[in-house]
Amino acid sequence: MADKMIAPKDGAEEKKRKTSPGEFFSQVKTETTKIVWPSREETVRTAIFVFIFMVILSLFFLGVDTVFGTIVNALIGLLK
Repeated sequence: MADKMIAPKDGAEEKKRKTSPGEFFSQVKTETTKIVWPSREETVRTAIFVFIFMVILSLFFLGVDTVFGTIVNALIGLLK
């Protein structure tokens, strides 16, 4: 714990240098060259996986909702 740097208590921070618009766009251009787009096969595979997972989750929540709805209706029926 002693090796961790302690921030000054008066709230003083090192001021950050402002980036010019030209430098900003240059940095954006550099970062966009690093983007690796997925192949068509990867995109289709991921879309199929998402669709299957969506169906499984929707069936799960349908079941949970049906069970809770039945329980609530039974409890309301007991109060009448």
